[in-house]
Amino acid sequence: MDPQAEKKVVAAEDTVEMVQTTTHLGGDHRIQFIPTVKPEREPRAGARDDSSAFVPPSRRSQSVGSLTQRRQSGVSLPPVISEKQKARREQEKAEEKKHVDINEHLMPHLEVAEKYHTRINMAKPGDSLGLTSVQAAQLLTEHGPNILTPPSKRHWILKFWDCLKSLFNLLLIFAGILEYILLGINFHENFQNTYLGAILIAVAFINAFIEFYQQQKSQALLESFLNMIPAKCMCIRDGKLAQIEAATLVPGDVVYVHMGDKTAADLLVFSASDCKVDNSSLTGESEPQERTKDNDMMNPLEASNLMFNSTLAISGEAYGIVIRTGDSTVLGQIAYLTAGEDKMISPLTREIDNFVKLIATIAIITALVFFGVAFPVNNNNVTLAINFAIGIFVAWVPEGLPATVTMLLTIAAKRMATQNVLVKDLKGVETLGAITLLATDKTGTLTRNQMTTTNIWTCGELYEASDRAGAEKDIATIDHAGVLEILLISALCSKAKFDRVDVPMKERQIMGDATETGLIRYAAGQLRNYDNLANLYPKVFELPFNSETKWHMSIHKKPHANGYLTLFIKGAPERVWKLCNRMLTGTDGECTPMSPAYKTAYDETYEHMASRGHRVLGFAEMLLPGDKYPEDFVFDKKEKNYPLGDFIFVGLASLQDPPKHGVREAIGKCRAAGIKVIMVTGDHPLTAEAIGRKINLMLSETKAMVAKRRGKPIEEIQENEFKAIVVHGEQVDTLTDTEWDNIFWKDEIIFARTSPKHKLEIVRRGQSMGHIVGVTGDGVNDSPALKKADLGIAMNISGSDVSKEAASMILLDDNFASTVRGIEEGRLIFINLKKSIQYTITHIFPEVVPNLLYVIVPIPLPLSAILILVIDLGFELIAALSFAWDPPETEDGLMKVPPRKPVTPETCNIFRARALRQNRSRFDEEAGLIVPLEDQSKIQQWIWGIRQLFTKSYWADKFENTGAEVLVDGPVLSWAYLEIGVIESIGSLVAFFVVMNKRGITPYDAHIMQKGNGPPTNYFNSDAQTYKGIDGHTQADILAEAQSMYYWSIMTMQMFNLFACKTRFTLPFGKYMFANRATFYCILAGASLAAFVIYTPGVEVVFKTSRSLSPLYWLIPMAFGFVVIVYASLRLIVRRRVKPIKWNPDIQGLQMYPTIRTFRSMSRRSSRSL
Repeated sequence: MDPQAEKKVVAAEDTVEMVQTTTHLGGDHRIQFIPTVKPEREPRAGARDDSSAFVPPSRRSQSVGSLTQRRQSGVSLPPVISEKQKARREQEKAEEKKHVDINEHLMPHLEVAEKYHTRINMAKPGDSLGLTSVQAAQLLTEHGPNILTPPSKRHWILKFWDCLKSLFNLLLIFAGILEYILLGINFHENFQNTYLGAILIAVAFINAFIEFYQQQKSQALLESFLNMIPAKCMCIRDGKLAQIEAATLVPGDVVYVHMGDKTAADLLVFSASDCKVDNSSLTGESEPQERTKDNDMMNPLEASNLMFNSTLAISGEAYGIVIRTGDSTVLGQIAYLTAGEDKMISPLTREIDNFVKLIATIAIITALVFFGVAFPVNNNNVTLAINFAIGIFVAWVPEGLPATVTMLLTIAAKRMATQNVLVKDLKGVETLGAITLLATDKTGTLTRNQMTTTNIWTCGELYEASDRAGAEKDIATIDHAGVLEILLISALCSKAKFDRVDVPMKERQIMGDATETGLIRYAAGQLRNYDNLANLYPKVFELPFNSETKWHMSIHKKPHANGYLTLFIKGAPERVWKLCNRMLTGTDGECTPMSPAYKTAYDETYEHMASRGHRVLGFAEMLLPGDKYPEDFVFDKKEKNYPLGDFIFVGLASLQDPPKHGVREAIGKCRAAGIKVIMVTGDHPLTAEAIGRKINLMLSETKAMVAKRRGKPIEEIQENEFKAIVVHGEQVDTLTDTEWDNIFWKDEIIFARTSPKHKLEIVRRGQSMGHIVGVTGDGVNDSPALKKADLGIAMNISGSDVSKEAASMILLDDNFASTVRGIEEGRLIFINLKKSIQYTITHIFPEVVPNLLYVIVPIPLPLSAILILVIDLGFELIAALSFAWDPPETEDGLMKVPPRKPVTPETCNIFRARALRQNRSRFDEEAGLIVPLEDQSKIQQWIWGIRQLFTKSYWADKFENTGAEVLVDGPVLSWAYLEIGVIESIGSLVAFFVVMNKRGITPYDAHIMQKGNGPPTNYFNSDAQTYKGIDGHTQADILAEAQSMYYWSIMTMQMFNLFACKTRFTLPFGKYMFANRATFYCILAGASLAAFVIYTPGVEVVFKTSRSLSPLYWLIPMAFGFVVIVYASLRLIVRRRVKPIKWNPDIQGLQMYPTIRTFRSMSRRSSRSL
């Protein structure tokens, strides 16, 4: 068979409507070591020989479409790849060429042994000599230890520096340094700035330490359950089998692996006995893979004579030659892909940085402008003007905000930890709530990686295997004809065993093949005397399952009416069927000859089970006649004196790797929340689609299903006529940019038969459209994608060590449903963060205004620098923290609104246009290509960046509406600086002047006194000149009392603002205002601090406040506080009218009941018609 024909055969087996493509020999996939040309395979046990004969088109995966028939996507701009990304991909290709291809699986065993200078015995593998100790020592020096190179770890000082150098912390440090510059300009008057500068810098370091501590704590917990390689292995050296350290293995060593062992390196198997391995962590295959010394597969990942590092032997034993160790193994190369990927900057980090840039820009511009104003106003006094400019700059800095953000995220992370979600990066808490695309693995993530019996068909009847399936009738019980026979065959004709029998069934572990494990657990649950069956019906003969016969036979001393022995057989249905000439119709072996009607029912049932992605087994028996096979008959394998035909066909049983509990509802909630959930798995397309349709991941028709329903050729179906697609991994390497876009605009997507490289490319393509991508997975094959994604989520129990290292978040209990709780928590923390920032920055304006009026009007300084610090790091910090405990405003509102950064064709174009500008490229519309800018020097690039500031496109880009909701947007800034900030400024100034006026200084007097507050006259200090009979000491006390009132006014109005900021959908009063008790505790704590600052004897000396402030004045800011509430209510009503809330549309067909339930999906009419 020529290669093209071979590819067609495989395509027909995996996905029927595959587009014929050319295999790229070099490829872009590092572990695709040789061309993926697959010879025709024998069907595995549990599948029919002619799979295309029974797989209906509605259940087959379709191609992404004909290259000539495909419509163009709605996005005009292609994906933009930066120079750094290009360099990364070129490096991957270069590294790929450096690695030696795995081709030993195609070579004779003795030739491989000669290549590695080792000695093996094919006939008696236990007598192999292996390498000598001298050879092994020399090779260990040459190749290095058999360990994966651990990820490079940064020194803790550098990690702390990473936390400290965030823009917000740098802004605080810069503001603190400026305070000391003021000290140098005028030491006496600015001496209190010594404390302010020190506190600003200290706040930056404390904020960095909190984040650093959280990261170190998460890393320590992660390292506590990481173990990159198996500790020991069995190796033959100098002709002796001994246990050695796995790290000392070298190429050429002969290794013995038996059931329960973790493979220590990549091995070429030269002898095996009933050996099966679990490759799910590498390839995503949920079914165990048989390992033999023979192989007919070209692709090393599918070769049956290769065992890979870290895979688990679940049955049998094998001898193999080590052909790769350490980083050269397949596991090591996947780990390399992971290590090479750069982590994405979280959306929250990016938005906080943008906010810092905005605040810094406003502060610098304001300082420069008012420096120019203050210079002539204050008689060209340079010192005073500089002092004023720096004071204005510092006033704009929200000192407590960085600590507020960090502490809110820390509280949220701790709350998630109680739900078994470990957050390695604090910013990841919010990122989970922002994701728009969730790419998840199947095996071990969505499914349990545990085969479970689902259906039984016997005596012409189809049954549910368990009453837990939710069906009210037709549950298989031993009272139904044929069910007991299937249970006995499952229990007795098996090599699987329980590890112990002194504990209940649910607590036992099963040693053996995953399929037999599923049957054994089902049989043990149905048969009361299961533990005694082996003694009751002892086994006298057995032929284990092998790849040639594809069945397992055992003979037992089970008496019947005609003899003493009973033969049981189970295996691939088509193989077992061929050995039968009768069918079971009742108990005690009642049977009738095969009939065409029974054959039709068998075919329909088998097709139904297989099309659902189930693994199907056939069961048969034979009541051996006593005259031919007496009780003491000795069976012999060599003489083959056992029957090989004329059996009674008992029935079929189907097994599946079922979805985990809660997965269906979890995915349903994600989709209802506007998050696109896609499956990326290495498993078979049919299996992937079958699971996807059970868990709300795929509800719509695929292209093939639409074609079948309409009776049209599949080529005539257009892109807009179907919403679901299943893409085969072999197509990924040949997809064009337009085809990628068309795939991602589908509502429901499954990628099957994917490699690690493909998963990585899928993540990259999603990000190129503007998606915030989350990836969940547990296998080594998921690790590169976990690292590249905006948020990687690994599984703890079933997850590989490499995947845990690569991820940003780990589900400690492996519960995928925790992801949904995390998304809710992430969305809630974003809302609460936004409310907290909106509340916090509101007080900046009433802090800045006094400084402006102090110099420009001028008036006495209403708020001293030390009181600004008390506000920011006192009441405001405490009150802002209360938002961390705010519950959702509505019960289901969080998961009913779209993601805050939705991806549409319009936003995708905007995203890519920005990427073009950032990469200094342009799009040639006629050619349809991206034209990069010519290579430029660093200076030229810098000049180009400066020029962009003066271009229309740059500012259009800055203010272009992308439909995204950001942390600090126009409405938040308007609220803080133009609306509530102005109200609070007016209210505070009114209270300030009322106090001064009450003490005999009118606003006009205050202006005159401040204007003359300089040599030879001085006011508002103890040595001041008398003004209208008011001496200096009284002037200082009046100013202290007025400043205390200004401080108290801000605090009081911020209490009202605290409630005004809480609501987005409802008015700021009612039941929700009392939902968070922490609000009142924080208000009480903050008010107590303010009262302590003003009214405690001795403290007023430090903060320059006055204990004589009458509580009667509190009514003024309280009145303005009610104005804030009324204004906020009217504002909310108007905004809801002008811009109503957009809720996600309902998705038809979502099944929001538990995954454990299911419905009968096949009518029994065909069986009843027999």
